[in-house]
Amino acid sequence: MKRIFTIIILVLIAVTFVGALYYLYQKNQEDPVVYETESPSKQTIIKRTVATGSIVPREEVLIKPNISGIIDEIYIEAGERVKAGDLIARIRVIPNVSSLQSAKDAVTTAKINLDTEQKLYDRQKSLFDKGVISANDFDNAEVSFKRAQQTYRSAQQNFEIVRTGTTSGIGSAANTLIRSTIDGMVLDVPVKAGNQVIESNNFNDGTTIATLADVNKMIFEGKVDESEVGKIKENLPLEITVGAIENKTFDAVLDYIAPKGVSENGAIQFDIKGTLNKADTTFIRAGLSANASIILARVDSTLAVKEALVQFDPKTQQPYVEVETGDQQFKRKDIQLGVSDGIYVQVVSGLENNDKIKIWNQVKPAQALSN
Repeated sequence: MKRIFTIIILVLIAVTFVGALYYLYQKNQEDPVVYETESPSKQTIIKRTVATGSIVPREEVLIKPNISGIIDEIYIEAGERVKAGDLIARIRVIPNVSSLQSAKDAVTTAKINLDTEQKLYDRQKSLFDKGVISANDFDNAEVSFKRAQQTYRSAQQNFEIVRTGTTSGIGSAANTLIRSTIDGMVLDVPVKAGNQVIESNNFNDGTTIATLADVNKMIFEGKVDESEVGKIKENLPLEITVGAIENKTFDAVLDYIAPKGVSENGAIQFDIKGTLNKADTTFIRAGLSANASIILARVDSTLAVKEALVQFDPKTQQPYVEVETGDQQFKRKDIQLGVSDGIYVQVVSGLENNDKIKIWNQVKPAQALSN
């Protein structure tokens, strides 16, 4: 029994020894690690942040009536271009019964007063012609008569205004014809013929009949996160891309950053605005969603390397790369970095154009061929 146990132990030792020899043999047969290299290149590096928003007119003009009534007819449609003074709509006034009756009573009263003053005037004139009364008494009667005439005319005009919304002699102070106040495009007509509208006054904004805007003066309105707002400033260039217009970029300039942020979905957002350069004749519809690339920094044709090639000293955190000095022999070179776009980073100093930088991904020649 002892002999069998001894034989088993010897066999296990032999198998272990043979296995170790085979492992060492296989290890020696493996190809050595080969590092590929890459040289610096000339790149245009743009550091940017992105804001989402939409394209809107710089100013939208709301056309509102100065009288209340019913839309009788509308003469324009959304998308049409209009000039200042063009007819937009006509309003039919529906008078208030109480106001109408009061105005009518005022006309009647003024007519009675006028008739009375007319009789007094005629009587005084007759007496004046006969030399019975003085000129002063006649002048007083004439003034009273003219005042009664003016009161009667005013009562008639007031009655016409209450009944129809306008009257002769007051120009455009009250008008049932609504006209455009600017040159531009009709963006929206929120009312239809038959809708009731309310006049714009100190106590009411009034009903909007049409929205007009100059579509040649468009701006980008968007929002940036609080983590990005500290990086931007006014007058930075923007590159606007509109989702509905493919393969087209519009230039703009950042001219407004909100001084106060607004909480949205748990994050603080700041409003920004940028004026589009309309040298481009492409028509951009108001309200289209857009993205703005805010260019924080830009360098053209600068020496650059991929950020993946850059290493950082664990103690000093200074950047460096390893440059090839011979066949699979590398030497550390400290470098100074500049602008980065997340893929390429500018090399301010420390590298030459013909330097070969070590790529940290280890590639075995046999595997590379098999791939």
